[in-house]
Amino acid sequence: MARVTVEDCIDKVDNRFELVLLASHRARLISQGAAITIDRDNDKNPVVALREIADETLSPDDLKEDLIHSLQKHVEVDEPEADPATLLSGDAVFSETADDDDQADVVTFDRMSEEELLAGIEGLVPPEKSEDY
Repeated sequence: MARVTVEDCIDKVDNRFELVLLASHRARLISQGAAITIDRDNDKNPVVALREIADETLSPDDLKEDLIHSLQKHVEVDEPEADPATLLSGDAVFSETADDDDQADVVTFDRMSEEELLAGIEGLVPPEKSEDY
């Protein structure tokens, strides 16, 4: 393939705008030192990126995921959630071999009855009004 055109790549990536985004992202990766999957043939990085897409040596979906990941400022990590029943009960389960350091990391919560909560709310005083407002 002597010249790479958009028509060579458009059957791999349907949207021309998306093709430009993917090829430019791949060209940046190549300039940062990523290994290329085809012969360079004295081509510049954007042409190499287009040739990789046209020859299907890289998956457009993988490039898209990598582009999205590179643009994210906050990456969410899926961590398993604690059992809600355990969190609500407030009971801590310790193994017999647990160290004192492990037990110190457990957070416990005080329980308050509804009557105690209402009594605390009734005891609150409204803030004093100032003349500034």
